[in-house]
Amino acid sequence: MAAPKHRFILCFDFDGTLVHPEGDPVYHPGFGQMIQVLRGQGAAWVINTGRSLSQTLQGLAQYGIFSEPDFIIAEECDIYKPGFFSRWKDYGSWNRLARRAQERFIKDHQPSFQAIKHMVETQTHASFITGGDGEMGIVGTTDAELDGICAYIDSHTRQFPDIGYHRNGIYLRFSHSGYSKGTALSELARLLGLDSSACFAAGDNYNDLSMLDPRHARMIACPVNALDPIKQIVHSYGGFIATRPASEGMMEALTHFFGGAPAQAA
Repeated sequence: MAAPKHRFILCFDFDGTLVHPEGDPVYHPGFGQMIQVLRGQGAAWVINTGRSLSQTLQGLAQYGIFSEPDFIIAEECDIYKPGFFSRWKDYGSWNRLARRAQERFIKDHQPSFQAIKHMVETQTHASFITGGDGEMGIVGTTDAELDGICAYIDSHTRQFPDIGYHRNGIYLRFSHSGYSKGTALSELARLLGLDSSACFAAGDNYNDLSMLDPRHARMIACPVNALDPIKQIVHSYGGFIATRPASEGMMEALTHFFGGAPAQAA
């Protein structure tokens, strides 16, 4: 029997959006019930996270989320779908293209990275981090400090628009701007024969902003525990700001956009 055709996409960040370790409950099982109902109506359930693929799968098991997503976008870029025996595999050519672009990106912008590193090491208390595989990032000491560093990085992007980064709190990782949570969501939609009008996206932190954008998702939301700047941007786009945290807030968002009574919150 042919696989059912996906009619729309439900795309969620993981930490802070689906699960809230400081919350009670950490994850509400009613969310999974709503997802299953919407899947029956043609939804593709997607987790779009900064975690690696293995960390995402570990998180699903850790928090008792036993329903397997239709797709996982891991490390804010790579698109995977489940294969035989739950072995996840690349979906399309996007992951290979992203890895090549990232390698070129690191090589092409060494002068800018050196200037940013010098600024960080001489004007802030933050740390500039380099990894063995060529990855680079920054760990700030405060949000305000990293705000200033991001403003300096953004001054370079005016000349070199492919200089991008993923930020989560005081942590930042450099990345080619063409490969993000948002562009990966749009690529997944393209592969499924859909566009942004059929995409719902929800997140709570800075690294979610690329997908909380009408270019990639016309339906956007955030939980009440989202950072205030995220709420402001979601509001500016006419999105939905939940009154409850994480999965409970996502139940509100799904009801707002797709109707029906949500499962009862604890």
